[in-house]
Amino acid sequence: FCRVDPYGFERPEDFDYASYEAFFSGYLVVLTRRAIKWSKLLKGKNSIQKSLKVKRYIRKGIPNEHRALIWMIVSGAQTNMEQNPGYYHRLLEGEKNDKLVEAIKTDMNRTFPDNVKFHKTADPCLQHTLYNVLVAYGHHNKAVGYCQGMNFIAGYLILITKNEEESFWLLDALIGRILPDYYSPAMLGLKTDQEVLGELVKMKVPAVAELMERHGVMWTLVVSRWFICLFIDILPVETVLRIWDCLFYEGSKIIFRVALTLIKQHQAFILEATNFPDICEKFKQITKGTFVTECHSFMQKIFTEPGSLSMATINKLRETCREKLLSQG
Repeated sequence: FCRVDPYGFERPEDFDYASYEAFFSGYLVVLTRRAIKWSKLLKGKNSIQKSLKVKRYIRKGIPNEHRALIWMIVSGAQTNMEQNPGYYHRLLEGEKNDKLVEAIKTDMNRTFPDNVKFHKTADPCLQHTLYNVLVAYGHHNKAVGYCQGMNFIAGYLILITKNEEESFWLLDALIGRILPDYYSPAMLGLKTDQEVLGELVKMKVPAVAELMERHGVMWTLVVSRWFICLFIDILPVETVLRIWDCLFYEGSKIIFRVALTLIKQHQAFILEATNFPDICEKFKQITKGTFVTECHSFMQKIFTEPGSLSMATINKLRETCREKLLSQG
């Protein structure tokens, strides 16, 4: 058995190799079929136009060998990189904000201690690449600077792109455009979206919303890490990457689809909770097991289970939730 997965993560002591093997042998067939279809679609070109077909292909998963390219194109990161040649390197060569640099350095050893590629002894050690991407980004987007959680996201981008500059531009796509205001000092966008999820649960899984309210459990207690880390360290790597495939193409509503699917699928289990700590524990449990490991069927579920979910609905809810938060000060 391989103690380290293909991305460099050490598997936990209690890792269920048998059920993972059972899933992966079937999934490998899917991956092979998708790889052939993607190669035909790209025809050796480095470009792709957004279309219903491309959206369908992305929902079914991007093969790893094409993932970095497709993320770059559909997120707009590729265009930005091409329009700003040399910009990334100029950021690294420029004047540095000592406080920012110190904050990033502090988090280096805390980033993926369970990933062999980020160990100090690794060659090359990805900590150096990660440091560069975060320092450059902090100077590029001064309003955000650096905030915990960004290290994990940048780390994942580096594992997939294996390219420092591309990781920087993808981070910019996520933080600057796809996730509005998640990482600004007040984190208003993040707080807003947690409230939005609460409203969506009221609409789609009312019994769970009622349970949360009865026991005074705030949504931020159980889902803030889902939003901050975009499911990193919450769900299995393969599943996170499949979620990100859609996130880069379809935007932030994908996060709500995933969250709602997890809650709806485990409604009966969550409703067994009888007190505050119990509810928190149930929310930890629903992100484990075969349902989330089998990423292919899981991704089909996120587009059916929550039912219709338009960006218009989300934006309307964002407006009211943001106003409520601002009035609470």
